Amino acid sequence: MAVPASPALADATRGRILFGGDYNPEQWPEETWYEDVRLMKDAGVNSVTLGVFSWAKLEPHPGAREFGWLDRLMDLMHEGGIGVVLATPTSSPPPWMGRLHPDTLPRDEDGRTEWWGGRQHFSHSSATYRRCAAAITEDLAARYAAHPALTLWHINNEYCTFDYGDEAAAAFRRWLREKYGTLDALNNAWGTAFWSQGYDSWDGILPPRHAHYLKNPTQVLDFRRFTSDMLLECCTAERDIIRRYTPHIPVTTNFMPLWIGQDAWRWAEEEDVVSVDLYPDPRDPLGAQHGALIQDMTRSQARGPWMLMEQAAGPVNWRGVNHPKPRGLGRLWSLQAVARGADAVCYFQWRQSRQGAEKFHSGMVGHAGEQGRTFQEIKQIGAELARIGAEVTGSRISADVAILHDWHSWWAATQDGRPSTEVDHPAVLHSWHRALWEAHLTTDFAHPEHDLSAYRLVVVPQLYVLTDAAIENLLAYVRGGGTLVCGFLTGVADQDDRVRPGGMDGRLRDLFGIRTLHEWWPLAAGETVECDGPRSGFRGTLWSEELEAEPEAMAARYKGGELDGYPAVLRRGRAWYFSTLPEPDALRELLSGIASDAGAGPVLDGLPTGVEAVRRGDLLFVLNHGREPAAVAVPGTHRNLLTGETVTDNLLLGRYGVAVLRP
Repeated sequence: MAVPASPALADATRGRILFGGDYNPEQWPEETWYEDVRLMKDAGVNSVTLGVFSWAKLEPHPGAREFGWLDRLMDLMHEGGIGVVLATPTSSPPPWMGRLHPDTLPRDEDGRTEWWGGRQHFSHSSATYRRCAAAITEDLAARYAAHPALTLWHINNEYCTFDYGDEAAAAFRRWLREKYGTLDALNNAWGTAFWSQGYDSWDGILPPRHAHYLKNPTQVLDFRRFTSDMLLECCTAERDIIRRYTPHIPVTTNFMPLWIGQDAWRWAEEEDVVSVDLYPDPRDPLGAQHGALIQDMTRSQARGPWMLMEQAAGPVNWRGVNHPKPRGLGRLWSLQAVARGADAVCYFQWRQSRQGAEKFHSGMVGHAGEQGRTFQEIKQIGAELARIGAEVTGSRISADVAILHDWHSWWAATQDGRPSTEVDHPAVLHSWHRALWEAHLTTDFAHPEHDLSAYRLVVVPQLYVLTDAAIENLLAYVRGGGTLVCGFLTGVADQDDRVRPGGMDGRLRDLFGIRTLHEWWPLAAGETVECDGPRSGFRGTLWSEELEAEPEAMAARYKGGELDGYPAVLRRGRAWYFSTLPEPDALRELLSGIASDAGAGPVLDGLPTGVEAVRRGDLLFVLNHGREPAAVAVPGTHRNLLTGETVTDNLLLGRYGVAVLRP
């Protein structure tokens, strides 16, 4: 019997871009709900998320069920033509749970209990928590399965809880026994011969709690793997309950952008819809590039259209200084998300709270009300998304370039006792993505074991850990005619964080033409090294290496200092290795040249600085991230779907301007 396909975002969008956000009506008197529906319709809102933090309202004491208020809201939304993304409320258990069941409360690595009074205060390993979460999920699914307002399910919220307590310790031991089978295998994988750490009993194994000195790195790595798996078990348990009642309704949970705690590649495989929360800093000159990185990564995890679950309509409340978005920036960033594959553009939250920890976090309707600038801009965004939705939704983006990223490698690379604390995995990833983004190259992300054959260029900013399967995949990619560029500290260790002989896997050394890796030479903050070209001279940052290489592989050398004459960049055929991180302009120029040689180029030639162009399906999105007008050459005749105007050969974009062009 054929297995029916899982529902997808298209089942929820129905040819329109979902537009709306988290709605927390329990914070407001009921008469406000009717005013909210009026304003939602005025703003073009067609989707709201209900119930994310409503557990105490739904179950005010153990076993109680207070669904009347939610019944009225579901009916009210349906009457207003607004779909509901219904959430399970399990990210924030009610106070009675922790009071009556202390086993449900997580502990930090110092053994301190994380009490109720905030959110995310649950032990992912607690049988009591899981039982209560399953019960409320079951009752929600049973009650609202047939409700006509229901368009999507949202599980929990921003899974992010680490737990070092006794419940987690017992679950960690079970997880390790399943993975390793025997203590001998565990002791070998963890290298417990070092510092007399050998275990003679499973009961002796604990989470990596506070220690006198450096912790066992592989124990820490496995605990991160375990945490990701336990949180995923919580998520899939709720998903499976929901699917029994509504197999036709797609299910999602919202990722945080590039968060360390989840193996998002694995999580994405368990979701019908991949969604993310995205909050670039409006003061950050690279905010648009950060947004593009997260959007590219989320689209790649989804392998198609995805959902922007949360963004800010204005300022957030958790930075040291919380600036609002200048006029037009919110519209620009919303359309950037659509350009890079989003079929849903949503916010946290609809109405700005008057009480609680996030009363200074903006809402689509701010404290200024419907006359405020924020709401007026929201109305514009809603109208424009409605204008382009039918032509955009479901369409795909094609990229010739892939960036490789793996959470397990990131986890291992963050260990204490490493060569340099200046080397930060997300920062390195941003540097390489920035270079490609500024070169106007559209990029996907991929796991190092994915099929890479569709890409002309594959870039590995840094993958400290590579499995044998991943290494063979990279070799096969190059043998198949692909161009590979690897950054430093790649292929150093295996999956157990065991350093490979020679300091880098021998197969990779042969690929790049490295005879011997003598020493790593990390650079201090602000320190640079001079290098000659392959095309021109440049300065390297963050890292350098004392390498002995095959003469024909030398593409650039260090100049001066202790490494004078040693290779800085190697090239052997279609395989490149960078033993330092070139400064931003140099990295952009180097990667742009390599991409061009590989047959990968920008969507539009001659784009001005700060202008981004992305082709999605048949549509060309052109976005000006600058505060000054920009003239862009767009050969041919196009129709701008946002304005209805005809554009021939030349386009003028104002400050934060956007055009969506159809040939």
